[in-house]
Amino acid sequence: MLRSATTWILVGQRLGIALVTLLIVSFAVFFATELLPGDVAEVLLGQAATPEAVAGLRTAMGLDEPAIWRFLSWLGGLATGDLGMSYVNKMAVADLLSGRLMNTLRLAGIVTLVCVPVALTLGIAAAMWRGSWLDRLVSVLTISVISVPEFMVATLAVLVFAVWLDWLPALSFGVNVDSLGAMLRAYAMPVISLSFVVSAQMIRMTRAALIETINTPYVEMALLKGASRRRMVLGHALPNALGPIANAVALSLSYLVGGVIIVETIFNYPGVAKLMVDAVSTRDLPLIQSCAMIFCISYLLLITLADMIAILSNPRLRR
Repeated sequence: MLRSATTWILVGQRLGIALVTLLIVSFAVFFATELLPGDVAEVLLGQAATPEAVAGLRTAMGLDEPAIWRFLSWLGGLATGDLGMSYVNKMAVADLLSGRLMNTLRLAGIVTLVCVPVALTLGIAAAMWRGSWLDRLVSVLTISVISVPEFMVATLAVLVFAVWLDWLPALSFGVNVDSLGAMLRAYAMPVISLSFVVSAQMIRMTRAALIETINTPYVEMALLKGASRRRMVLGHALPNALGPIANAVALSLSYLVGGVIIVETIFNYPGVAKLMVDAVSTRDLPLIQSCAMIFCISYLLLITLADMIAILSNPRLRR
């Protein structure tokens, strides 16, 4: 289907807004970490360090330079892939992040594979039989889950599956993962905790998008002509609601960005979020900034993707 010039103008504007937002976020991340209490040089040298030693280390690390120059230098390195050196580990931040990033992406991928089919099935079923006992049950369950924060879901999962039933380990990687069964046990608790909230959001948004399409005149006309409810929803409404549903999926997956920080910390999962929490305790600024930017960029990409899908799927913008 050909797109009008207005569509591509809106797409370009959205990409421009995303780039400006990324610049503002990078500014906020850098200076927010600068406001963390304590002095990096004092933390690294210890309380017994002399003022001269602290001043010498600050000079060697470039911490005595103006903050704006350090921000521009950091931003330039970020644009070229140079994330700097970790203050504590004396290693390149990129090397520290490489393995942890794969763990976080693996966890997010498993959650996506679990959530999307379940959420789309329940959301479509609830919209298809709107007002039925199934619809009411799904609505009550999703509202209940959304009302509970991620840390509470994770805590309840530990209480039920690890303490009461003793089915799963309380710590995600506190056991060996040398077999498929051990790997499933290691990932079960983080996946369960993240899937609840993400699926609930996705179910509600999918149901709302499909019901909005069902209420359009051409779908109601198909029902008046004798089409069954199943054919009306699956044959007429669903194909035209794919754009809004894809938008709902992208928006729902953005909740992974915040939830994964809590879940990785609670279950001791070796991902980027756990690395960032550990870096905060040691005031490892380059590592904190890089981890924070990874989460900000991930969230911004998902939100931008959702907006792009909404623009491209808008039938009023088609030529």
